[in-house]
Amino acid sequence: MDARQVAERTCRTLKAAGYQAYLVGGCVRDIVLGRTPADYDVATDATPERVQELFPGSLTVGAQFGVIIVVEDGGAEKPLQVEVATFRSDIGYSDGRHPDRVGYTTSPAEDVKRRDFTINALLLDPDTQEVLDFVGGREDVRAGIIRAIGRPEERFREDKLRMVRAVRFAARFGYTIEPQTFDAITSFAREIRQVSAERLRDELTKLLTEGKARPGFELLDEGHLLVELLPEIARMKGVEQPPQFHPEGDVWTHTLLMLEGLQAGCSPTLAWGVLLHDVGKPPTFTPPSGPDDRIRFDEHVSVGTGMAEEICHRLRFSNDDTAQVAALVANHLRFKDVPRMKLATLKRFVRLPRFEEHLELHRLDCLSSHGNLESYDFVMRFLAETPPEQVRPPRLLTGEDLIHLGFKPGPLFKTMLETVEEAQLNGRVTSKEEAVRLVVETFKAY
Repeated sequence: MDARQVAERTCRTLKAAGYQAYLVGGCVRDIVLGRTPADYDVATDATPERVQELFPGSLTVGAQFGVIIVVEDGGAEKPLQVEVATFRSDIGYSDGRHPDRVGYTTSPAEDVKRRDFTINALLLDPDTQEVLDFVGGREDVRAGIIRAIGRPEERFREDKLRMVRAVRFAARFGYTIEPQTFDAITSFAREIRQVSAERLRDELTKLLTEGKARPGFELLDEGHLLVELLPEIARMKGVEQPPQFHPEGDVWTHTLLMLEGLQAGCSPTLAWGVLLHDVGKPPTFTPPSGPDDRIRFDEHVSVGTGMAEEICHRLRFSNDDTAQVAALVANHLRFKDVPRMKLATLKRFVRLPRFEEHLELHRLDCLSSHGNLESYDFVMRFLAETPPEQVRPPRLLTGEDLIHLGFKPGPLFKTMLETVEEAQLNGRVTSKEEAVRLVVETFKAY
């Protein structure tokens, strides 16, 4: 059983009990567009209490807002979940996200008025396949328009994050944001700061990983949202680069070109690494000091790494994701040195966690500037030609071995083991016996 079957069965169970029930929202929009929905929502006039009675084991995480989660096993690795919401009208949004109170209704037409955009307010009867449209959403789907339901100002006052969602939907589908809706976004842009860091992070991550990151960020900028959300990225505009390395233009243009290369479904940390890899350039920009000099960005990697960490902390990224994004920024210039690296250094480099993300960032960096992929090809050949056991060889000696050799445990042990590993990675030692000989000869004075 798949998610759609669970949703349709949920509707039929509700209808058999005498209630109205429809698929609603983004899943209907995607069905109309011929896309496969990521998830399914159901709208009904049954109260949350009645939904719980009809579906024992359902979750009540949103019951105060009329939302119950129906859970089915479906034989899948993860349980299938369908969100069932009671028809309602929302009253007051003091916190700019949740309604102060809800009033239940039996009218689907009344229910859709509280939703964000017309294209997300369609209902579908799974038995008849009839689409109910009370706000002109079907026409906006055909015309490619993102339009707030009712007065855009009211929709954005209710939930400020809807401004970023409008941008994301427009980018994802290649739609145009309706003028009044867009004007409201530019007018309310400063209020996006009221949204929690976690919600902003998740929405921006979706924008970055749905395959339309470039138009999304261009719209964020056009709608005055970028400078509020990520002022460090907005500062990239107009920051020129040396044309011999960056014929494409300023740092903003270069970053947009890289965002354009991100594929739908790419890793979130890769996407954020791409966005932030040159974030240190604006504060480190130095113009040419003479006719034979060039634009410089001294220390932009270390400065950018610190800025990337600050941005990730601000947006409440996990420690692991913060470390990976920072590592992508910190290492993105190292590829230019790979043909000259010692063998041990190169092996350690390609052993970086999630190295495939470093490789992809470098590839996009090259294609969005000078176009030279020699270093990328060099690493790809090295990985193809070098057996994994040579890149990550088993340890030849341990601390216990050093004790048996007569050395006294202490801080020097780390240096000894690193010396052995360096020689092993460079191919100078290949056995335990050779490692023992190296340690004894190198550290006999100790």
